[in-house]
Amino acid sequence: MQGKYRYMMAIATIATMSILLSTSLNTASADSDRMDSMEMEDHAMVFKMPATFGQLSEDEVEQLQMKGYKVIEHNLTGTSVQLPVLGHSAENPKTYNAMTFNGQVPGPTLRVNQGDIVKMTLCIPADETSPHSVDQHSSEMSATQFGTVNIGDCFTYSYIAQYAGVYKYHCEGIGLADMDRHVLSGMFGVIIVDPVDGYKNLMVERMVLDDGEVDKKRYFYQPEALEFQLSYGQLYLDENGMYDRAAMFKHQQSAHTVNGISFGYVPNETHNELVKGDANRNIFLAQPWNSADLNQLQSQLMFVEEGQHVRLFVENQGNEPLYFHIVGEILDRVVQANRVQALGQDTHLIGGSQGVVIDVIFDEPGVYAAVNHDYAAVFQGGAALFVVGDFFGIAEGVGAPDAKSYAELLGNPSDAIPPYGYQSIEHPGVNVHGLYTDERAEEIGNMINDGSLLVAPFN
Repeated sequence: MQGKYRYMMAIATIATMSILLSTSLNTASADSDRMDSMEMEDHAMVFKMPATFGQLSEDEVEQLQMKGYKVIEHNLTGTSVQLPVLGHSAENPKTYNAMTFNGQVPGPTLRVNQGDIVKMTLCIPADETSPHSVDQHSSEMSATQFGTVNIGDCFTYSYIAQYAGVYKYHCEGIGLADMDRHVLSGMFGVIIVDPVDGYKNLMVERMVLDDGEVDKKRYFYQPEALEFQLSYGQLYLDENGMYDRAAMFKHQQSAHTVNGISFGYVPNETHNELVKGDANRNIFLAQPWNSADLNQLQSQLMFVEEGQHVRLFVENQGNEPLYFHIVGEILDRVVQANRVQALGQDTHLIGGSQGVVIDVIFDEPGVYAAVNHDYAAVFQGGAALFVVGDFFGIAEGVGAPDAKSYAELLGNPSDAIPPYGYQSIEHPGVNVHGLYTDERAEEIGNMINDGSLLVAPFN
């Protein structure tokens, strides 16, 4: 009898909660109870979350917007294209059957503030070969609401980004079927949700020699940082460039990638010329994207200043664990889901579909490789190089003796830079680089020129 009573009470409680959650937002008194208007003070947002979660209707989005919530639109187009793979050259092209959002891998990065409303619309062109869908890991909604978007149709997903962090969005295939092929063929991207109260100051402890004794000193850095985004993953391809599910089941990847490309962040012929005086004398052991004729595919390095606060948004988009490590550096702080996970760590384990925010201070000039510390991953392309300061001593030779990093001379790659937040340091220069179709590369170049590429919607 007692068990039956508990069961009836549980049903009554659920029914009551359902009635409360379904009450219309049109009621003025409910509006005043459920949320306050937003206030912005020194870029910190003060808000009270509404009671409506999950997929928001157009009416709910409009009412929330009237209350002061920001609505951030993210428009995506699902397309299947041929994209190059490792070993590609103008003379001997090699491609695979890729699936993309907006003709690029990863898809365009979305950056919002915690508490913003994300309004993501996916359209499938009439000439596309397959339906697609979108699953947003930064949302809280039933999986049934990530419905398939058929060829020639569009669908809009709207939700409140309630939790700060680095999240994945990806295609769910066709009603969950074939999801692995769609995702591992390139249909994924990053959503950055900045914390409502901003990023915290960084404290770094170092051992220093003081009056003949080793002493511990603490150094503090402001939250403003030069930012990069790195998405690690794998490709599972057969000899014809088709997705190989059998290889995926066996975890036998054909390549490891960073932002969709294997060895995409290594020296190119320009760096060879500057450092060795010969465009054909390679600096690094693997430079498969060497030629300027490859345009947006030419490999690029990432440049930072000595002692600069660097913030990395790292996402594991793939099917294998990511053992994130920067050769020769310590990860000063690792934050996941807006909680500090580690301080002063050498390697951080990031599971599949997980993301972290990593703060690093590069103390000395040099070349540092951000790798997946799985040895197979390193040999198969899961590495990206940072050059700190004027390590090669070329700044004066090219007429820029005061340059603090080579970014002032050569720029940083566009696909490794997230949209700016209010605590971002602006990159001195940006060049077109990424696994883009030619049409998308032209669009990216135009956005760099008009200054719209890296502007976050909430700025």
